[in-house]
Amino acid sequence: MDDYGAEEDECLRRYGLRPVGADLDEIRALLAEHAARERRGQGEGNTLVMKLCCVHLFNGGDLDDVLRIWDAKQSSFDAACSIDAELLLGHGLEATKAHLSAHPAPAAAAALERVLELEACGQFEDFSVGEHSAYYDEYYAD
Repeated sequence: MDDYGAEEDECLRRYGLRPVGADLDEIRALLAEHAARERRGQGEGNTLVMKLCCVHLFNGGDLDDVLRIWDAKQSSFDAACSIDAELLLGHGLEATKAHLSAHPAPAAAAALERVLELEACGQFEDFSVGEHSAYYDEYYAD
């Protein structure tokens, strides 16, 4: 196993898929660190760990994490491909759209624009937070 996969496995072992409390703060910091590294140079951050951190935050369902996930997704081409847009929707599609609409940050407007584009093309049709969370349970069970 390569170092990227080993680091992802360690993160999964340490936090599981539904961390709470102080663990979520550690995950936010870890995601920010890897996103910053990835922005400095594609491949410097671990996009496998970044995706897992985004799954953790998705499962946490905190609307304040939407822009953290968006920031990580925008850090590089590889990150954009690795981090599913559905991971922005941990509190549901409508709540996420309302949150982004009300947020003053330019990143919120960009994230909202992308969510609306994907919604218009049907990507979020029949989206369910619970079903998407169950998908990741299965994905990481292997």
